[in-house]
Amino acid sequence: MWTHVASIETSATPAAVWALWSDVAGWKQWNAGIANIELHGPFADGTRFTMQVPGDDIFSSTLLTVRENQEFTDETIIDDNRVLVFHRIEALPSGLTRISYSTEITGPQEAEFGPMVVGDFPDVLAALKRLAENQ
Repeated sequence: MWTHVASIETSATPAAVWALWSDVAGWKQWNAGIANIELHGPFADGTRFTMQVPGDDIFSSTLLTVRENQEFTDETIIDDNRVLVFHRIEALPSGLTRISYSTEITGPQEAEFGPMVVGDFPDVLAALKRLAENQ
């Protein structure tokens, strides 16, 4: 299994971060790695979404768990590889909020997929932080 964790702290509230996460159509505002995205139902357990990265194919993902103002997990299967991304919000004792993306990839191409999947996470988290703080 290939794993990775990226996180950032923000002065934005968990609710402000959640508002951006649950607005899937708006993800393009803070994630430059999305050319097009469409949620096929509510932002809830079991709902699928399709996403296209710039210059690449469209792939389909499923929201496995959705816990308002806390976390959501999505799963994407590409060939025989399973990509799980755990998106978490944690209110810290300092009054700040930690946003974390934890990734687990299993399959024959996990080592190849890993860096491609998480390569832009620092930029994505920084953009999400900026937007959440300016809500």
